[in-house]
Formats: sequence, C-alpha cells, structure tokens
Amino acid sequence: MASPLLACPTSPVPRGTAVFAPQDDLSGQISKAAARILIVEDDFIAASEIEAVLSDEGYQIAGIANRAQDAVRLAKAELPDLAIMDIRLLGRMDGVDVALQIFRESGVRCIFATAHYDPAVRARAQPAAPLGWLAKPYAPHALIAMVRQALAEL
Repeated sequence: MASPLLACPTSPVPRGTAVFAPQDDLSGQISKAAARILIVEDDFIAASEIEAVLSDEGYQIAGIANRAQDAVRLAKAELPDLAIMDIRLLGRMDGVDVALQIFRESGVRCIFATAHYDPAVRARAQPAAPLGWLAKPYAPHALIAMVRQALAEL
C-alpha cells in the first residue's frame, strides 16, 4: 500500500523568478524562525489549528487564504518559503489549480494537506512539484515533521 506521503524530486524555479530565503547557517537550510508559511485552507477551524501548531513551533505565518485568488495574491506579496495547501477551497479553483499557479508565478512549492489525494489528483498536481502529501486527519506532530522535511529539501 502506498504511503500518503510523497517525496517529489526538486524542480527548477521558473526562469526569471527571484527566490530569497533567510538562511540559518552555511548549510543553506532555512532557519525555523525565518521560515514563512502560507496556509491555504477553506475550513476556518482547520486553518486556525494549522496556524497555532506552526506558530507554536516558531514558524512565521505569511498569511491564510480560503480562496484561490487570495492565495495567489498572498504568495506574490509575501513570498513564503512554502505553502500548506488543501485541495478543497471556496470558489471555482481547487488547491491543485492554486498550487500550479503559485509555482508558475512565484516558484513557491507546497505540502498538500488534504483528504483528497487519489492518483488522479496527485498526477494533476505533479507539475507544481509538491514537497509532500499529508493525509487528513493528521496529528500536529505529523504536520511539523512534514514541514521540517520540506524546508530541509528547499
């Protein structure tokens, strides 16, 4: 049985995209205190829980969006290090559409945190170079572990 977590190969950032990330040491890793994370989640309670878990762990929240256009706007304005992305969002576009657009326009990659991760959805999302898949419901420690793994990959 396949694990709901999927490690994706590193994809190049689109040409012409500037990526700046504070670094913690000469290893090139992003420091936890400097890591900025965008939360894209349509459920207010789930978004609040993600925000609390990440903040308690010392990460900065670059913003919270429940609609595609808000997520894209925040990604461009805030240039987060990564996004936590649900598949179901308010409005016409879903999280895969948003992840693809954000990756194309700003080079920001995501962790999909969703109950909707069937093979067709994963195939659609592959061009966004996701950093992982976290199956809902998940424990806070699983989210933190996935974020640490994703930041290490970046």
